Amino acid sequence: MNRQQHNALIVFLLLMPLLGIGSLAAEVNQKTVALLVNKNDPESMEIAAYYQQQRHIPDQHVIYLDFVSGKDHLSEAEFAEISRQLVSKVNDNIQAYALAWRKPWRVGCMSITSAFAFGFDKRHCASGCRSIQASGYYASKSRQPYTDHGLRPAMLLSGKSVPAVKQLIDRGVAADYSRGRARLASGAQVTGVAYLLSTSDKLRNVRAGVYPAIESILGSVIKINRIQADKLQDRNNVLFYFTGLKQVDGIADNQYLPGAMADHLTSAGGQLFSHGQMSLLEWLEAGATGSYGAVVEPCNFTAKFPHPGVAMERYLSGDTLLEAYWKSVRMPGQGVFVGEPLASPFKGCVIQNVNGHLTIANKRPEELVELSAKSCLKLF
Repeated sequence: MNRQQHNALIVFLLLMPLLGIGSLAAEVNQKTVALLVNKNDPESMEIAAYYQQQRHIPDQHVIYLDFVSGKDHLSEAEFAEISRQLVSKVNDNIQAYALAWRKPWRVGCMSITSAFAFGFDKRHCASGCRSIQASGYYASKSRQPYTDHGLRPAMLLSGKSVPAVKQLIDRGVAADYSRGRARLASGAQVTGVAYLLSTSDKLRNVRAGVYPAIESILGSVIKINRIQADKLQDRNNVLFYFTGLKQVDGIADNQYLPGAMADHLTSAGGQLFSHGQMSLLEWLEAGATGSYGAVVEPCNFTAKFPHPGVAMERYLSGDTLLEAYWKSVRMPGQGVFVGEPLASPFKGCVIQNVNGHLTIANKRPEELVELSAKSCLKLF
């Protein structure tokens, strides 16, 4: 890494406090996620019932809301009524939301996930190429977003069909404790790889500038392939795939490990059921477990899209998919997070600095405590 790249990244090694077993109930897990359901939407009811069963969500954390179903967008007034219903049903132990419906995916000028996280607030919107309100949760080490930051990050359980959403949920559950590994149908075992693609689309390739630094810092923890190409094909080990294009070809020709993250920086990837640009749902259909996309024009501000280094580092440090993805976006108001929120391939793991080299210390599932004095890098 040259001096300019080095100075562009602020790297902190933090002393991590010991976490007692009793504190685990406050982390983002099945006991602290509220499952939100639209009782007027049969698809939402079916998705919620399946997710509750697979993730063992307590009955008291399944919250039924009353709003019109089948719409892509909600108005500010419609969301205000939903917020009124929700406020009396959520206690301070709830740290995050799982939204159990395929649509809506937008509220006015905000994404549905950001509206639930922050409340509807036009500071998270922009007309034209302007910055918006930043999230204090960005690159955070916090395991308790509501307690520490006053927001409940949300993730949408959506897909092209209800069966597709159930398959998404199954992949998320299968990811837990997998350490980014999987056994193929042939019997061969594979370990996940991060693919960072630099494309020919100069406007949408703006994240590529941080790829060398990410490889320099995290390359000892996970295999990183930086590739100059518009598509990736015939790979059986995709755990991370970050690129920038209006339409990404060949994604269905790859195999994505349980828990895989994949997204493409473009203007309308979060417009889930529109057809002007590639929807992020294509990633989920191909086998990814989580993705992100803009619901209104963001311009190519990198702060409005996931920082691949932050997403990877937090995921490798044991965060859930929801936490890692949310922490990777500095300005998330115009983008929607879709996937299985609790997927945790590296649950119980911690990144450690050992003699100047980063490694992952694998903890046993019953040892959900970070014990390292120097653990995890923070990338900006």
